[in-house]
Amino acid sequence: MTTLDVHVVRVFVDSAGAFGNPLGIVDGAQVAPADRQRVAAELGYSETVFVDDPAAGRIQIFSQTAEMRFAGHPTVGVAWWLHAQGHPADVLQVPAGEVPVTRTGDITSVRAHATWGSTFDWRQLPTPEDVLAADPASYSAGHTFLWSWTDEPSGRIRARVFAPAMGVPEDEATGSAATQLTARLARDLHITQGAGSELLTTNLQDNWTTVGGRVLPALTRSFTY
Repeated sequence: MTTLDVHVVRVFVDSAGAFGNPLGIVDGAQVAPADRQRVAAELGYSETVFVDDPAAGRIQIFSQTAEMRFAGHPTVGVAWWLHAQGHPADVLQVPAGEVPVTRTGDITSVRAHATWGSTFDWRQLPTPEDVLAADPASYSAGHTFLWSWTDEPSGRIRARVFAPAMGVPEDEATGSAATQLTARLARDLHITQGAGSELLTTNLQDNWTTVGGRVLPALTRSFTY
């Protein structure tokens, strides 16, 4: 049996520090690559990051069901956490490629290509109330992104994501989806997702985008496997 320290942060909290999507962060030296998928599934977060080289920012990301080439909430969260631990974390290394990191005030952002994330079924609804009224039980497969404008001129959106394909009936904050919607709409966005998490994006050229937000520490837990 092996006991791990799992550092948990909340990613994309709002300006009051509420909400956010929990992320598990594990020292990769403590978990063999062959065991990482099982550990991520047993931990139960939407994603878990294994840090293989904190100085170089080399990480692996696992959902409960598969390794991910890129994901937004894990890269934003681990970039913030590595920086808080004293590492530069100016670039992360993930299977999809290099992920540059920027920090402005309390916002940590990563740059990513809109093609790097999972495939979503995009459903624009007439009103934010329609988004909030959706029943997760109605979405039993794949990845579905429901959204509506709350203020189109200012780029504000209300969204929810159902991701049973990743073992997550509803994802609180989905950074890779935010990058894709930003590229689809070709504009900067302020997305409120789930119970109230906040994601901030910028649209760059050639389907490059940034996604960022606030991150706060949650807890450190022990996990035995």
